[in-house]
Amino acid sequence: MKPLCLLLLPVLLVSPVNAVEPTPDGTNAVPVAPILTLDALVTEVLDRNPELAFYRAEVAAAKGAQRTAKSLPNPELTTTLGSKRVTDTAGNVLGEGASWSVALQQPFEWPGRLALRKAIASRQVALAELGLENFRAALAARARNLGFSVAVAQQQADAALEVSQRLQALADVVVQRDPAGVTPKLEQRIIEASAIVARKRATDTLVAVRGVLNELNLLRGQPLASTIRLADGPLALAPAPDLGELLALARTNNFDLRQRVAELEQQGFRVDLAKNERYPAVTVGPFIATEHANDSQRIMGVGVSFPLPLWNRNAGGIEVAQARRDQAQTALDVAQREVERKVSEAFLHYSARVSELSRTRPDAAQDFRETADLADRHYRLGAVPLTTYIEMQKQYLEALAALLQTKQSALEAGAQLHLLTGRSLDAPGVLPPAKD
Repeated sequence: MKPLCLLLLPVLLVSPVNAVEPTPDGTNAVPVAPILTLDALVTEVLDRNPELAFYRAEVAAAKGAQRTAKSLPNPELTTTLGSKRVTDTAGNVLGEGASWSVALQQPFEWPGRLALRKAIASRQVALAELGLENFRAALAARARNLGFSVAVAQQQADAALEVSQRLQALADVVVQRDPAGVTPKLEQRIIEASAIVARKRATDTLVAVRGVLNELNLLRGQPLASTIRLADGPLALAPAPDLGELLALARTNNFDLRQRVAELEQQGFRVDLAKNERYPAVTVGPFIATEHANDSQRIMGVGVSFPLPLWNRNAGGIEVAQARRDQAQTALDVAQREVERKVSEAFLHYSARVSELSRTRPDAAQDFRETADLADRHYRLGAVPLTTYIEMQKQYLEALAALLQTKQSALEAGAQLHLLTGRSLDAPGVLPPAKD
C-alpha cells in the first residue's frame, strides 16, 4: 500500500548530473544530483541509514537470547579421586588403595518454567522487531517530511529569486533614465529597495534549504555536500477521515501501543516465572564409586538432589515482578491516552488544512505568478502605478508562501496520522469521510 505522501507529492530531484544550481545573484554553484523520485529517496534512506544497524543488532541479540532460553541446562560431571586406608581397632593397617567416583547429573527445571522463559524471550524478540519496524516507519516519515520542506523552500526561493531578478532588471533600466523631479527618483529607490528585500528572502530560503538538505543527507548516509533539488507537484489530498475510525486504528496498529502491550504480556510471564521459581530445580543423574583397600567395593546408583525451600520462597522476586507488571499496565494506559491526543491533534490540523485548501483554486499559485509578470510588463508601459506593481510582487511571494506552507502542513499532518494509525489516509474502504 503506497503511503499518502507518495501519492500526494511526487518529489523529483531535477536536472542532469552536469547541471548547476543557481544562486540569488544569478551565478552558478555546485552541480546537483541526478534525477530521483521520492520513492527512490525514501528507499535510499531506509537502506543506508546508519542507525538501522543498531536496531538490527538488537533484534539479533534478542534472537540469541531466545535460543539460550530454549536450551536445557548443561549436565554436570563430578569426579573424585583419593586413597583409602583400612585399619582395625588396634590401629593395624589392613589394607590401602585408590578410591574414586564419577557422577553425571542433569538439572531439570520445575514443570512450566522453561516454557515461561521461552515466552519471555519470544516477547523480547517481538519488542525488538517492533522497535526496528517503528524506527523504519518514523525514518520514512521523517525523510518524506524533509522532502516536503525542501520542495516548499525551493519553490519559495525560486519565486523570490524570480521577483528579485525582475525588480533588479527594472531598476537597471530606471537608473539609466534622467529623473525629472523627485517622484521618479523615489520610484527608483523603491524598486531598488524591493529588489534587495526579495534577494534577501531568496538567500534566506536557500540557506534554509541547505540546512534541511544536510539533515536529509545524514539520513541518506551521504556526504553533507550532496545537493538535491526537489520540486512540488500536483496535490490531491484525501478527504478528512472520521476521527473515531482513526482512534480505533491507532489502538490496534500504533507501534508504541503494540510495544506496550508486548511489554505487559512479558511482565505477566515474569510474574508467573517468579511464582514458579518458588519451587526448586531437581538434579538427577547416575554415579559410580570404586574403592580398593582391604577389599574391592563398587557402588552404582542414581542420585537426586534439590534445595529445600525453607527460608527463601522468592517472595521478594514475586513482589518485584508484580510491581513491574503494574508499571507496564500504567505505561500502557498513559501511552494510549497520549496516542489518542496525538491522533486528535493531527486530525485537527489535517482537517483544517484540507478545508483551507479546498477554498483555494488549484491554479492559484500559477495565476499569481502570471499576474506578477503581467504587472511588470504593464508598469514598464506606464499602465500600472508603482504602488500596485510593488504590492503585486509582494503579494505574489506572500500568497505562494501561504499556499505552500498550507500544503506542507497538510501533508505532514497526513504523514503523522499514517504513522500513528499504521494506515494510509487514501486507502480505499478504510477511512470514510467524516460525517457532517
